[in-house]
Amino acid sequence: MLTKRIIPCLDIKNGRTVKGINFINLIDAGDPVQLAKKYTELGADELVFLDISATLEGRKTMQKLVLEIAAQIHIPFTVGGGITSVNDVEQLLKNGADKIAVNSAAIKRPELINELANKFGNQCVVVAIDAKKINNKWIVHIAGGTQPTQLTLFDWAKEAEQRGAGEILFTSMNNDGTKQGFANEALAKLSSQLNIPIIASGGAGTIQHFVDTFQKGKADAALAASVFHFGEIAIADLKNELKKQKITIRL
Repeated sequence: MLTKRIIPCLDIKNGRTVKGINFINLIDAGDPVQLAKKYTELGADELVFLDISATLEGRKTMQKLVLEIAAQIHIPFTVGGGITSVNDVEQLLKNGADKIAVNSAAIKRPELINELANKFGNQCVVVAIDAKKINNKWIVHIAGGTQPTQLTLFDWAKEAEQRGAGEILFTSMNNDGTKQGFANEALAKLSSQLNIPIIASGGAGTIQHFVDTFQKGKADAALAASVFHFGEIAIADLKNELKKQKITIRL
């Protein structure tokens, strides 16, 4: 059985870490370089950096900030936001990213997934999907969750896998920031339909929520932000409880 992973997420806007609820009402959560350093020391398995306003602002990911964070950590580092080409990814990997996450650009031009997988390998390519449950359908959104598309979560995730995605990072916009738990029903369905790892995102509020997403949602990794940023859940306590619950985890 694959070891489950705990992944703090740094949502970046204007060079600062931010956190909101349902993708709006953002508040400051601290300096991303300091947070990254703290998480690598506290036992996080990986780190995700999402430049959440890059696409909306029509610019590239903050390369200098990626370089600064990479210098402070020794765990796998995924970077997303504003990535539209092979050249963008080459620069991010040079600056210390291990994997990259694509979202809006891949939906606008799905061939991008093929190009990145062919050039850098499937293991490097994470396809991030922001989806909102509307009238019982999970509708994929782009541009930081501001624009609905015609795509549904399960169809798009399957296409992303077929095109070469190595992982799916699924954020439930309904659950995001609510601290009511992950979208485990949708996660379990994704897990049953795909052969690549699924990262659960959106809704972590308690240690039990992580237990549930691994046991009920069949997630391979769980990503969270505010519960870690504001010290509500300690990674060591979380991992100890997961181990008690017979969930395979790296201590």
